[in-house]
Amino acid sequence: MNIFAFLDRNGIKYNNKHLIQQAFIHTSYVNEHHGEYGDNERLEFMGDAVLQIYSSTKLFEVKPELNEGEMSTRRSNLVCEGALAGVAREFKLNNYLMLGVGEEKNGGRNRDSILGDMVEAFIGAIYVDTDFDNAWKLMELLFAKHFAETKKTVVDYKTRLQEYVQTDSRKTIEYETLSVTGPSNNPVFEIAVKVDGLVFGVGKGSSKKEAQKMAAKDALEKVAG
Repeated sequence: MNIFAFLDRNGIKYNNKHLIQQAFIHTSYVNEHHGEYGDNERLEFMGDAVLQIYSSTKLFEVKPELNEGEMSTRRSNLVCEGALAGVAREFKLNNYLMLGVGEEKNGGRNRDSILGDMVEAFIGAIYVDTDFDNAWKLMELLFAKHFAETKKTVVDYKTRLQEYVQTDSRKTIEYETLSVTGPSNNPVFEIAVKVDGLVFGVGKGSSKKEAQKMAAKDALEKVAG
């Protein structure tokens, strides 16, 4: 199935097939084909803006109402690079990605940064080609399930640990990278969280931020139950 079959099956309108296909063209593919094609970076820029409006609107409508900080935290979690890449994999959109040979060999088809940009470019292409309502329909298809869970508490483990430790203002928290393993395009970080120099928790993740969050979660489970 190609991307147009995907759009037809889900009732998403399109007019300019070339523009839609461009959303799936990575710069590495363009570089290897001597300028025959345009890449998806400009469309990614547009898609990011459209997705920000969609996600902000969805969070603004959540009842009971979220405050500004809660909306920012949840939006960050819902449309971050890893979350967008997860959506790409869920709908198998990475099957339509056009990569250069080198990038393909280096695992680009499964790299979060490339997949996240591709999803934003896809949204941008639909918006530019048709209108906001049609782009909204696409975003509902891709993200509705995830936004349906926004009423559930998003746990900010690092903030909770900070608040717990600050009951004693003399204590300090620091995060230390223990190791980085795996290939450069898919690293695994192992990070320890220390309170006054003592290790309270250890976590792993595909980014430092994710590993820090898991380390804080590990520490909270140990000290706060």
